[in-house]
Amino acid sequence: MTHDVLLALVAFAFVSSITPGPNNLMLMASGANFGFRRTVPHMLGIGIGFTLMVILVGAGLIGLFDAFPVTHTILKVGSVLYLLWLAWKIAHAAPPQSDPDQAGRPMTFLQAAAFQWVNPKAWTMALTAIAVYAPDRTLWTILLVGLTFGLVNLPSVSTWTVLGQQLRRWLTSPRRLRMFNWTMAALLVASLWPVLYP
Repeated sequence: MTHDVLLALVAFAFVSSITPGPNNLMLMASGANFGFRRTVPHMLGIGIGFTLMVILVGAGLIGLFDAFPVTHTILKVGSVLYLLWLAWKIAHAAPPQSDPDQAGRPMTFLQAAAFQWVNPKAWTMALTAIAVYAPDRTLWTILLVGLTFGLVNLPSVSTWTVLGQQLRRWLTSPRRLRMFNWTMAALLVASLWPVLYP
């Protein structure tokens, strides 16, 4: 991979990682509802889970989509259903001040890593990254693409958690927090538009 191609890969990883999508919207909501520290496992799950996903897509999963086109439909239906469920959870998140037994919990590391496999934006990013930046599918280029995303992704997604945490001061009113959570849920559902109408 040439220096210019590597710079283009870093730019692609940054732009696709920092722009709004299901991961970033959920991190913003988690930062607002649970704070930065409690959201760290969620962030790490995204960064490491997505890196692993890119590597596995490059190592052969991309061929599965070519061989069995029905897998696109299965993935789309599963992704939509899961994102709708997550939107419902965000919309009904309990205020941070409420009883811990009643309050929601932030997404765990494993939940966030597993979520990448039903995240439509993550699939689009992974498939595009491998097709464009590792067309030869050699182990070296696949690992380089995956590790580049891993290094760029974590600081990018952390920005959304910090933004949510900063909003927390404004969300001390239960009414404002409820409005924020419903807005985040609506935006998460809206992020499905490219999946439903490509």
